[in-house]
Amino acid sequence: MADKAFELHDIVEMKKPHPCGTNRWKIIRMGMDIRIKCQGCGHSVLIPRKTFTRKMKKVLESEES
Repeated sequence: MADKAFELHDIVEMKKPHPCGTNRWKIIRMGMDIRIKCQGCGHSVLIPRKTFTRKMKKVLESEES
């Protein structure tokens, strides 16, 4: 579970790609729900935190760097 730690503005990879073909998402809002924005087409989606943690594969880029 330690490898599923994520923060605001991190770039994450989800298990399924977006219909536009990109699998990179940026976390733009955190709370009970998490809003992520597709890095390919710019579409944003609001997902419950529990669903997000289940569907997230890994963190690609962290905001720290």
